[in-house]
Amino acid sequence: MINPINAAAAYANTAARAVSPGVGAAEGPSFGDALEEAAKQTIGTMRKSENMSAMAAVGKADLNDVVQAVTNAEVTLQTVTAVRDKVLSAYQEILRMPM
Repeated sequence: MINPINAAAAYANTAARAVSPGVGAAEGPSFGDALEEAAKQTIGTMRKSENMSAMAAVGKADLNDVVQAVTNAEVTLQTVTAVRDKVLSAYQEILRMPM
């Protein structure tokens, strides 16, 4: 027999699932937020390297610090290039998919 209280509880449960994130939704920052943070860190690394290089040009920076900053910038640039290549490869693969 259908009980009105059970029916109301089932309706409330269904309504709660409709407005809550999906079962597979992850907690934490979104992909866009993570991408934005990575871009900010990349820009910061490059700026630090540029500043250290400029300070070295006028003789105000330690050579070891300059080499370390330039090496970090080089690794960051290689990482960004590798990620870009993977994104372009994935995009091209999607374009090749039959509809």
